[in-house]
Amino acid sequence: MSTYVKLDILDNHIALLTLNRPEAANALSQPLLKELNEKIESVNKDSSIYCTIITGTGEKAFCAGADLKERKDMDDNEVITAVRNIGETVMKLENMTMPVIAALNGAAYGGGLELSLACDFRIAASSAKMGLTETSLAIIPGAGGTQRLPRIIGPSQAKRLIYTAKPVDASEALKIGLVDQITDRDALLDIVVEKAKLITKNGPIALKQAKAAINQGLQTNIIEGLEIEHSLYKKTIPTKDRLEGLTAFKEKRKPIYKGE
Repeated sequence: MSTYVKLDILDNHIALLTLNRPEAANALSQPLLKELNEKIESVNKDSSIYCTIITGTGEKAFCAGADLKERKDMDDNEVITAVRNIGETVMKLENMTMPVIAALNGAAYGGGLELSLACDFRIAASSAKMGLTETSLAIIPGAGGTQRLPRIIGPSQAKRLIYTAKPVDASEALKIGLVDQITDRDALLDIVVEKAKLITKNGPIALKQAKAAINQGLQTNIIEGLEIEHSLYKKTIPTKDRLEGLTAFKEKRKPIYKGE
């Protein structure tokens, strides 16, 4: 039986999700989406996981987007349902309570890039290319690309990428803020894991509240955002982790957080 999404639990409370259809550029087939949904739910329920990484198998592609070979045999309603399925999966990834990092090992097109846009930030191999190419197929991004991309890189740059359907290379992606860091492909996963370790040494409850405060606050005005921040800050006060942080600081040692 094929495993279209591999799940590995690394040291330091890190989960690694790997899209595993290299023969199809890790395209988002219905079976792959089903597995990805199941594994996202599993990781999100695991209180021992403080950070998640998502990447792809192989050297060429992170994810080529929708499986067009699968789609050509669908009628209109089936296509609409399939696109909704991708969008709901992307939303599920975005709604993971812990920080999520996309490690773009290769090309990320269409739904593949949309998947990465749902992550908290993106680190790419220097050889990677990425774009929302849907208008070249006479459709538009349908899994959040028209909404998340402008919020990340600004409306003008997002319109340029979507209207032209022209992918950008990693260096341009870094320049416009589409990715946050680029590195040699062979070093990519090591660098992303090290970044995840920097995150997971911090209080897991605080990480969850910080993510919620940022994501919820971005959807509203500054006054309401400050109230969201305050309400989520209060949730960290009665925790054992907060007291452990103060004690460790006083004793000049590294804190040992347990998510309590």
